[in-house]
Amino acid sequence: MSDATRLPLEGITVVALEQAVAAPFATRQLADLGARVIKVERPGVGDFARAYDRTVLGQASYFVWLNRGKESVELDIKNATDRKVLDAIIAEADVLIQNLIPGAAERLGLDADTLRATRPELIHCSISGYGSIGPYRSKKAYDLLVQCETGLVSVTGTAEEQAKVGVSIADVATGMYAYTGILTALYERERTSQGTTLTVAMLDALGEWMMQPTYYSVYGEREARRTGARHASIAPYGPYRTGDGSSVFLGVQSDREWAIVCRDVLHRPDLIDDPRFARNPERVEHNDEVTPLIEQAFALLSADAVVELLDSRGIACARLRTPAEFYGHPQLEARDKWRTIDTPGGRVRALLPPVAVHGREAAMGAVPDLGDHNSSIRTEFAPPTEATT
Repeated sequence: MSDATRLPLEGITVVALEQAVAAPFATRQLADLGARVIKVERPGVGDFARAYDRTVLGQASYFVWLNRGKESVELDIKNATDRKVLDAIIAEADVLIQNLIPGAAERLGLDADTLRATRPELIHCSISGYGSIGPYRSKKAYDLLVQCETGLVSVTGTAEEQAKVGVSIADVATGMYAYTGILTALYERERTSQGTTLTVAMLDALGEWMMQPTYYSVYGEREARRTGARHASIAPYGPYRTGDGSSVFLGVQSDREWAIVCRDVLHRPDLIDDPRFARNPERVEHNDEVTPLIEQAFALLSADAVVELLDSRGIACARLRTPAEFYGHPQLEARDKWRTIDTPGGRVRALLPPVAVHGREAAMGAVPDLGDHNSSIRTEFAPPTEATT
């Protein structure tokens, strides 16, 4: 394989003591970049995300999404024989990532201090809900609960009712920070030959994403509002009804764009300098007046005509799609962004990773069945005394 097509993490081994979403999301990115990811699973049960649902050819949608390109080995890490196999794997690994329940890694001697004492070149990444100190250190953390603790649920939904975000946003945020932290540590190790101890708390990861509404609430001395599908602090930005009963979302990002909307869409140039609407903060305050102005203009047009008009004027807009409609999105099809991967239940389409590297594609390996690699891994990493018996 030429250097041009060689994946950047080929030759890197990652041992993953992982469950659910956050850590598996991080390690799947590493596998896509060519790393060997050995996923250690509980015998007979495995990662509990395997049982979340049975929607993808009898398999969990979460597991299929998060675990392609990995090797699965069942190990009872409290069993002496299996623990020797795990220790042998770790002895050859470049990265260990774990999101065991609080305190478990320390009790099992799988914490960073213990492992890096003899292998300082090891990169050790621990994911937790709330960090290793403080009153919440032992508290279990799941995605929705962290959405609550960071204030995300309080700013999501309608004025009448709060709502969770419809995807595992706390887990994904955490997984992305773990992934980028590991990449940074690998880069640093190339220069220093030293590994790194990384910790990522879900509270911190999603908290970073919540800083805008936090600043708005603290320094604005009023709580951020829940505004449904409309933006809480930019206007007009959200869904607007059209003449055929559909809705089109548009987003005006500047006063200059608002002037274009007034002149070319609303045909109301007199509104450009209207003190109620001339600047974004005032448009937000008077959004209940902005909305009918837009919908009156859209009432004369179909949704397709509205999109064509907005696109022609350089105003950002979108049609509301379902996840199933996204699966067939014409822009993804035009850019050839889907590949077919193997799973234990059959072949499925999978989206290429967001970062495209010219001349090279992600590994996009198969999704493993539970214990798919038991025999090969136990043979490869068998302690010397067992290998000869």
